[in-house]
Amino acid sequence: MRALFYGGAFNPVTLAHIELADHVRKTLGFDKVLYVPSKMSYITGDEKKDILCSDLNRVAMLQACAETRPWMDVSEIELRQDVQPRTYITMCRLREEGYELKLLTGSDWLTKLQSGWLYIDEICHEFGIVMMQRNHDPVEKIIAEDPYLHSLSPYITAVPVPEDYQHISSTKVRTMIRNRADSEELLKYVPREIIPYLPEGGSK
Repeated sequence: MRALFYGGAFNPVTLAHIELADHVRKTLGFDKVLYVPSKMSYITGDEKKDILCSDLNRVAMLQACAETRPWMDVSEIELRQDVQPRTYITMCRLREEGYELKLLTGSDWLTKLQSGWLYIDEICHEFGIVMMQRNHDPVEKIIAEDPYLHSLSPYITAVPVPEDYQHISSTKVRTMIRNRADSEELLKYVPREIIPYLPEGGSK
């Protein structure tokens, strides 16, 4: 099964997470997008980000969305580990389960590939990377001007994505929730299915 590996916090899940990934999936002809939430301890400890939704709630939100979207798969493989595994290790394990994977990420990560990821060469050579080209990022120009990224260019596919959802971020949604935004306002940014799982102004 050909799938895009989509890892992240999903804290909380937004319409951008859903609609942009599906756009890339359909554009490239993949069967699935496999959502793999990271451990809360990794998000707060290593990434130094604030957390609003627990591991349990983030999985529940993704699973609720997947119920009406047969192209979505959700894996708890990283949440079940004692320590957050590296993306390459997780992808190798999922490959053993029958997935034919490529890593899906945003073009904002392009310049961070060399310094911000471990095993990026292995990911490129064994799986490949698909980048959601957001905010008109000049992906081809950035790759051409950077010797390291240029060496990886055969393994990177950039896909422009609709601008409709590019203004949406989990950070913005978390701020809205903490400011007690009502459900109708939140529905401009998140799937309806996740509303019951969202905290009211605090962690859940």
